[in-house]
Amino acid sequence: MKKSVFALCFLVLCCSCKQGDAKTKETLELTIAEQIANAHGFENWDKVKEIQFKFGKNRLWNWNPKTDNVRLTTDTDTIVYNRKFIDSTYLKADRAFINDKFWLLIPFQLVWDASASISKPMQKLAPISKNIMNKITITYPPEGGYTPGDAYDIYFDKDLIIKEWVFRKGNKPEPSLINTFENYQDFKGIKLALDHKKANDKGGVKFTNVKVKF
Repeated sequence: MKKSVFALCFLVLCCSCKQGDAKTKETLELTIAEQIANAHGFENWDKVKEIQFKFGKNRLWNWNPKTDNVRLTTDTDTIVYNRKFIDSTYLKADRAFINDKFWLLIPFQLVWDASASISKPMQKLAPISKNIMNKITITYPPEGGYTPGDAYDIYFDKDLIIKEWVFRKGNKPEPSLINTFENYQDFKGIKLALDHKKANDKGGVKFTNVKVKF
């Protein structure tokens, strides 16, 4: 009887080890971009039917990621268009949408923006908190898109959650903008930072009216 119990315990232990090894191997096989995206809930994104968010005080967006329908509501106007069929009429609105969406969904943009290059992670001093964090740099190609050649230094913690970033226009050495990522809210598994403050809390970007429909 004791031998049977021992054998059963050994079998359970082996299975647990195999499952743990498989999970570790699966994590190691993911790119750093995929790991960061998943830490922010990317695996739940395919269930999202619509996301709403307000950038600053005057741009309220509704976006259906499956159809790519976009609605912009401001104090003075409402613009509705589909990103698959953009003409010159909607370029200004779409440029604003891409900018605002990038701020909110940068963890997922790391995976979506296949044309960009992403550096290997390294440990660096974060510019605002002055804490040692992991850092990657995402660099966009010199041609194409609304802001070609730009670079972003992304700082994230041990749990792969983004805490700060540095925007460098045209991949110049000096920062063009530095912001925090804070006030994370969980929308049924989608983790979004709603506040992006500058050093010493001097201004920044705040998202309000955020809703995620599944």
